[in-house]
Amino acid sequence: MRDLTSDTITEAMISTMRDTKDPRVAEILESLVRHLHAFVRDVDLTEEEWARGVDFLTRTGQKCTSTRQEFILLSDVLGVTMLVDALSNQRPTEATQNSVLGPFFREDRPQHADAADISGGLPGTPLFFEGRVVDRTGAPVEGAAVDVWHSDADGHYDVDVPGQVDPAMRALFRSDETGHFGFRSIRPSSYPIPGDGPVGELMSATSRSLMRPAHVHLLIEAPGFQRVTTMLFPSDDPYLDTDPVFGVKESLIESYDTYAADAGPCGELTDEPYTLLRHTFVLEPRPVD
Repeated sequence: MRDLTSDTITEAMISTMRDTKDPRVAEILESLVRHLHAFVRDVDLTEEEWARGVDFLTRTGQKCTSTRQEFILLSDVLGVTMLVDALSNQRPTEATQNSVLGPFFREDRPQHADAADISGGLPGTPLFFEGRVVDRTGAPVEGAAVDVWHSDADGHYDVDVPGQVDPAMRALFRSDETGHFGFRSIRPSSYPIPGDGPVGELMSATSRSLMRPAHVHLLIEAPGFQRVTTMLFPSDDPYLDTDPVFGVKESLIESYDTYAADAGPCGELTDEPYTLLRHTFVLEPRPVD
């Protein structure tokens, strides 16, 4: 492998991996090299531009901590996270569609009984959530594990709320014999993704919005069914069409109905104006091995 040129270096590089034992690793790495080399040729990348790219990736890694993963954020804003999700979770249109998990899911969340208040006492417009888990025939799925988490009225999750020690706006529920689960919390707000790192520089350079539309996260698991990681977005949110992580799907846009105090189906439960959110989640059977 001497005197390599821009025309011969790609095949030379690929030949160095001919003894790779895992065929899937070999397939992925060969495709990666071919696409990366094709990209460099396509844009006629200069040494200065490549150095800037290496610096960007270096700073992206340096921004990562135990509570922040800048590389995942980069994957999100480049659409890679949602592309992998779309390829991995292809479902019929009648089944609830997946969306991104996001960085704020926690295993150490409390389990609550139906209709519990999970707001943690944080201020905001009361939110009443009524959910139902069913299969494709509409039959209820009993005992489904339903994880819920969302932001507060200022767009902060509990881990980012100053002085907040206990979990809030997150909980684990179980669907009952009718497939129902429900809870009370506060209405979430739209919020910006972190803009103080390399990903923020990329967003600024491309004139893209940092704002995510408001949403409630849900992760639903039940024996015999595919796991669903999804969100529900309010139909009146101004950022639905500019979500920087591409998580919005039409089937996940829902009406966040607002009622005056002492009015509507939950009027007897609160003396404040409130929001009612209802949604039915349709699970897809797990493929038989």
